[in-house]
Amino acid sequence: MRNRPEDMPKIELPAGADDAHLSHGIAIRDWLDALPHAAAAFSFKNNTLSIVAVNDSFRQHFNLDDESRKRPHASEWRKRILRCARSDKASESFELRRDGILGPEYFSCAVGRLPEAEGQPNLFLFTALDRTSDRTIEKNLRRELLSDGLTALPNRTGFGEEIDDRLANTPWPENAQFGIIAIDLSRFSRVNESLGPMAGDELLITVAKRLKSSLRQGDVLARIGGNDFAIFARLNNGLSDALHIIQRIRDALSYPIRLSDLQIRVDCAIGCALSISLSDEPEDIVRKAQAAVKIAKRSGKVEIYRNGVLKEAQRRFSVESRLRDALAQGELNLAFQPLIHLQTGEITGFEALARWKDAELGHVSPVEFIPVAEESGLITQLGRWAAYEAAQALSRWDAKFGQPLPVGINVNLSPIQMARDDVASMFEEALRYSGISGNRLTAELTESAIVADPEKARKLLFALKDLDMPIAMDDFGTGYSNLASLHSLPIDILKIDRSFVGSMLEDRDKEIMVRTILSLAESLGLHVTAEGIETQELAHALQNLGCWQGQGYYFAPPMAESDAFDYWRARWNFETV
Repeated sequence: MRNRPEDMPKIELPAGADDAHLSHGIAIRDWLDALPHAAAAFSFKNNTLSIVAVNDSFRQHFNLDDESRKRPHASEWRKRILRCARSDKASESFELRRDGILGPEYFSCAVGRLPEAEGQPNLFLFTALDRTSDRTIEKNLRRELLSDGLTALPNRTGFGEEIDDRLANTPWPENAQFGIIAIDLSRFSRVNESLGPMAGDELLITVAKRLKSSLRQGDVLARIGGNDFAIFARLNNGLSDALHIIQRIRDALSYPIRLSDLQIRVDCAIGCALSISLSDEPEDIVRKAQAAVKIAKRSGKVEIYRNGVLKEAQRRFSVESRLRDALAQGELNLAFQPLIHLQTGEITGFEALARWKDAELGHVSPVEFIPVAEESGLITQLGRWAAYEAAQALSRWDAKFGQPLPVGINVNLSPIQMARDDVASMFEEALRYSGISGNRLTAELTESAIVADPEKARKLLFALKDLDMPIAMDDFGTGYSNLASLHSLPIDILKIDRSFVGSMLEDRDKEIMVRTILSLAESLGLHVTAEGIETQELAHALQNLGCWQGQGYYFAPPMAESDAFDYWRARWNFETV
């Protein structure tokens, strides 16, 4: 403990400490002058409020010369004091806003009843603390909170407040509605990667200016994400007004933008959602517009929200979340559909297909979860899992049979996976970890994957050939391949898409297409696999046309790993088609 100093001053309370007070000999004016902020004393008698004394700060801020006539809101403080005097309240607080020479002024005010003296009118003390600078700081901070620092547009939060303000304080004609137009800049990330973030910022500022020039009076433009903008628009004529605004947006962005001595054309995806009535929640309409713009990114067209789209978006989000957990916890499985040699009936291999049964979602089709995986970036993790698991399945079959099986497995590659992952390294690891040879693992890729980045695809294909892996072009006939690309790429197998095979017996044009592909493959020295063989008639027709291999439900559906092995063993002595 510290020693108390011996020279501490002695403090004595005056007699009657419970009712201690300073001498009343000091005049009220002196008390008020001692206060650092505006203060005044008033008396109230016979329902009349009179000024007893004021200090200099009060005179400075409150003009007493017919103030109510000069400034309509300036007499508010008089009314509040009078209200307190007429009530039984001991005190009352309020905030006063008034128009000053340099703008709005804000005061934190208080009125207190002073002790009554016998034979004297009631006295009231009024104080006013100037809070103008505090409110200015708060206003600036709020502006920063609600606006985008780069473009000075409202951000997502500010956008919501702007919409609420216009819905509440703007006159709306009967049957009017509002719409939200969402805009996503399609190639913004490429600008950032190629020219740097400064160029990306310049692009956003320029786009914001152009979009603002396309607005009508009363419309609100906001930047609600990194490269996402949104417009709130009053629609007196419903969809036609929205389409007119969209056309103005497209016109504004149709001219190239100059960045770092380069002319850049801005492409964007546009989605729109319309309210049913003014009572609709604006945030719901914003979400619907964003759901529509996601569809626009895939379709390349302006999309108007339709019922069910938001539910679809919520479903996709749920699928993405559950898929992430499923990949982490090993809840996916591979199914194997046999590939049949059409001339001999021999099983030449299997195609590995991902299957997923979720505890909450049930069976989720690959048609649903593969696009979600591609959009979310999970396709890289999913593709690696499929490659490793397919190679391990072959290794387990070999161990069960006692020697390498004369079959291989086809593994599908997504164009997104090819763009983002080191696919050659992935397959090299899959082969090394499983101990199988490269010629037993076939990589299947689509035409679109080659068209997207031909040079990168070429390097990858030759890297896979260095691993001795066969390469199949999946869904052939539906893309944009030409003879030159087929001849120059190390492709071994063409897989005719099921859309041609399934109806070739009824559709003469489809049959001609199949014959043409078979003739093309023969001239290039390629094998052909026909997908979607569902009947014996189809199998015999393709056999007669000289097709090498087929797959489809006529032979077998995709099967579990153990069932696929048993299926191969049962047909090991080969059967005719």
